[in-house]
Amino acid sequence: MTAESPLPAVVKAADALNEAICAGSACPPVRALLADGDTEAAYAVQRVNVERGLAAGRRLVGRKIGLTSPAVQAQLGVDQPDFGVLFADMAVPEGGEVAAGRLLQPKVEAEVALVLGADLPHADCTVADVIRATEFALPALEIVDSRIADWDITIVDTVADNASSGLFVLGSTPVPLTRLDLRGLRMTMTRNGQVVSEGTGADCLGSPLNAAAWLASTVAAKGDPLRAGEIVLTGALGPMAVAAPGDRFEACIGDLGTVQVGFAAEGNRR
Repeated sequence: MTAESPLPAVVKAADALNEAICAGSACPPVRALLADGDTEAAYAVQRVNVERGLAAGRRLVGRKIGLTSPAVQAQLGVDQPDFGVLFADMAVPEGGEVAAGRLLQPKVEAEVALVLGADLPHADCTVADVIRATEFALPALEIVDSRIADWDITIVDTVADNASSGLFVLGSTPVPLTRLDLRGLRMTMTRNGQVVSEGTGADCLGSPLNAAAWLASTVAAKGDPLRAGEIVLTGALGPMAVAAPGDRFEACIGDLGTVQVGFAAEGNRR
């Protein structure tokens, strides 16, 4: 995290995103407040709201990688991965239900989650480093969301918006990497029993391990390396699917197993 005071435009963009969360109403794209394609400014926006969350008592438990799948990049019109943070209050129990109205415009994607048993402090992190540092893997669903109206986003908007994070669901049976071929994993995700997304581990930057090495190197270079105990959501294995009240999603991810989540009907708000 930087100690420098953020620029006024950065604070204004962070305020707009924060107000969208508080009001439960999406805001216009924040890219108009920042220089075209300025991802460093966008990460500065993200840091402002992360620091606000930490100051309010939220607990950081990991990071998420976004935009690793060519299919998802095509859906959003971007051409590079990004990252955001995971807070403890973003976790949904496996098989649980997301309350109606908790998110603005949710979509679901299936991913491999890695849980670290050691730090990854180097800005030239290798796949071997990731393998040594990973304690176990889990199947995961990321429920992405956007505070930007109608998902009208560029790379700048999604980075500023904590990589369009929402919630996440982890499977309950840890699997050691020695029992997995992460590149060859096949994923099928269903919504209400109908297949809505398919992919493989190779669709995530060639392998979820490549994605994790990219993240570890990137955040270490920024002075905020991955630490033991952190969860890493390595990125989508296939296209996102829109979630509506009453929907139920299940992903089967090869030898990792399955993970499920539901969305409460409109009347079930809490």
